Amino acid sequence: MKQFLFYHLPKRILDVTVSLFALIIFSPLFVVISIIIKCHKGTSHVFYAQSRVGRGGKLFKIYKFQSMVDNADQILKSDEELYQKFIDNGYKLPTKKDPRITKIGAVLRKTSLDELPQFWNTLIGNMSIIGPRPVVESELVEYGDSKRIKKFLSVKPGVFGLWQASGRSNIGYPERAAIELEYVDRANLLIDFKILFMTVVAIFKGDGAF
Repeated sequence: MKQFLFYHLPKRILDVTVSLFALIIFSPLFVVISIIIKCHKGTSHVFYAQSRVGRGGKLFKIYKFQSMVDNADQILKSDEELYQKFIDNGYKLPTKKDPRITKIGAVLRKTSLDELPQFWNTLIGNMSIIGPRPVVESELVEYGDSKRIKKFLSVKPGVFGLWQASGRSNIGYPERAAIELEYVDRANLLIDFKILFMTVVAIFKGDGAF
């Protein structure tokens, strides 16, 4: 009860406040980005929804602006060499070497604007502003044994996290897993604010952005 009152309740209030503020402030940007995406060839949707693993192992849909062509999954899985590079590189590909990403998608990813719709995820409660980045189910193996996975899934995933603040895609597994689990062990509001500041700096510098 004490931990809930002094951390989880203020954290939820922070999540709702920040996400509401962000959705209102960035609403004109949502409109502009949506129009640009709709006018771009190769994409038929403005938003992309993907199943990720949330707190307690519960699956939820994470939302992003569409940065890839419609048949992105088929392109990735139909090329065995490309798919292996994707796995070996921490379930990511460098933007310049990824045939799935559109020109506007490359800009959105570089600036992290593709992540803006995740403020909706925080508002409805399946994500937090700060927490470990959510992963797909197949990625859980990177966190080791069942005890480490359970620890990783003991908190809500975040829009921003210690891994992002530490260098984002410049840091792959297994170091990424160690960083995310370090956050779970140390999580408090002071660290959350520190991570938020560090992440904003990293985004503006473009560190680790794919």
